[in-house]
Amino acid sequence: MTTIDSNPVQISVNETTVISGLLVVPPAAKACFVVAHGAGAGMLHPFMTSLANDLAARGIATLRYQFPYMEKRGKRPDTPAVCHATVRAAVAAADELTASLPLIAGGKSFGGRMTSQAQAASPLVQVRGLIFLGFPLHPPKQPSDARGEHLSRVEIPMLFLQGARDEFAEPALLNPLIERLGSRATLCLLPGADHSFHVPARGALTMSQINGLMLEALTAWVDASIV
Repeated sequence: MTTIDSNPVQISVNETTVISGLLVVPPAAKACFVVAHGAGAGMLHPFMTSLANDLAARGIATLRYQFPYMEKRGKRPDTPAVCHATVRAAVAAADELTASLPLIAGGKSFGGRMTSQAQAASPLVQVRGLIFLGFPLHPPKQPSDARGEHLSRVEIPMLFLQGARDEFAEPALLNPLIERLGSRATLCLLPGADHSFHVPARGALTMSQINGLMLEALTAWVDASIV
């Protein structure tokens, strides 16, 4: 696969906080995914880098970015208010940098949840849809759907890409939530995958195959719902 260069960008969250981002725009891009990282790994994690390259090959640009705590190499995530402000700043930067492209927002686990919370609190007017790469509905072994309550206030299309073995989203809770969201929500279960989209070494599908299924579902949803 040909790797497209990532262009570093600086994003101002407020008067005192500036974060880093990486913009990848393939030729003839059809949309841009503003993608936030998970709680424990930043935008340079191999998953995030591979995602940007794989989506570029499918005509989808990406702007991935750091939350302030990750920029400072801290371990404790920022408050929701700070995270929401960061999401808004990243979306505004993407809108400015890729003015002609439809925008999608979301992210991996924590990053996706912070994005959906921001959207639910006050719509990101530039954003046409949300993509969740493993939505963290609850901590492992602490089943609850309380973290999904705000999704009822999201009025744009949402794509949930979830591992079938995801301990952060038990099917008995996730499936009814998706049903309650109605036509706004699309669920794609990745067979045998966990929260990180890893599969057992002797599973029916390899990680490469799971990644392919995830990318196919994401691209098809963008084509059908966004562009």
